[in-house]
Amino acid sequence: MKTAIITGVMGQDGRFLAKLLLEKNYRVVGLISPDRKAHVPDWARNYAEVELVNVDFANIASLENAILELHPSELYNLAAASSVKYSFEHPLETAEITALMPLRILEVLRKNPSLNKTRLYQASSSEMFGNGSRGAKNENSELSPASPYAASKVFAHQACQMYKSAYGLFISCGILFNHESSLRSEEFVSRKITRDVARIVVGKKKKMVLGSLHPQRDWGFAGDYVEAMWKMLQYESAENFVVASGKPHSVFEFAATAIRAAGLKGDPMDYIETDSNFERPIEIDAIWGDATKANRILGWQPKVSFEVLIDRMVSFDIDLESKSLH
Repeated sequence: MKTAIITGVMGQDGRFLAKLLLEKNYRVVGLISPDRKAHVPDWARNYAEVELVNVDFANIASLENAILELHPSELYNLAAASSVKYSFEHPLETAEITALMPLRILEVLRKNPSLNKTRLYQASSSEMFGNGSRGAKNENSELSPASPYAASKVFAHQACQMYKSAYGLFISCGILFNHESSLRSEEFVSRKITRDVARIVVGKKKKMVLGSLHPQRDWGFAGDYVEAMWKMLQYESAENFVVASGKPHSVFEFAATAIRAAGLKGDPMDYIETDSNFERPIEIDAIWGDATKANRILGWQPKVSFEVLIDRMVSFDIDLESKSLH
């Protein structure tokens, strides 16, 4: 039985990945901060097979002890302060978690020859591309970060390239574009939209309030994207892969699709207000990915379409909001 460590196991991607690895008969261990468990409702019931180990992520000795004791075949570093909005408000905390923690993991792998067969997955991000060169982004596109979160991700991504080259570590970086599900928090515009649409349906709200409706993103289903993570670490060599649908949609399209999925009638703008306070200090206008390499080498393709993803999220949230009425 292979052992896999997941940092960020209680986030959206961590939960999907843990389920996938358990289905593949892995021993799955989540490294968590001691206070984290209380924040995830129904964790014990839904993820009882995932072992949890408390770690001080700011302390390299704490990380090193846990990793050495578990001696994983695979290590998935998904932990990050992943909200762009949060990163502008808390840049130092963002850098500590998103940039420096991956560096500590790299140092643990470098210093311990017994871990030289451990394969590391680093969660890189489409946010790293920022407002760089036009067109679909691939593994070689210019990096031009436009937030403290993105800058922290670039630091970790580049550190991985350097450690892989200098020390021969097996490190694959997945450059994932936006991937969503009903496990997303409302810090993300996707879930904010579907929750607000559900609240409109059950009569709790009349309108949702959003920032700019024009930015375009490449949205997919998180369950599909974690499968690509796993496939990267099964491949014979350590490579970087863009994971994306290749189809950009605006925030307005996302909201309008959610409104239609809920069966609300009339013009979508009847249900939307805009407020510049919700806009980023630096906005990325349009960004989408080219996952040709992942398609060709890993045989990975997204299964869930933009429309089906939103329909699932809206249905889930209408059910959630309806239950809260009783």
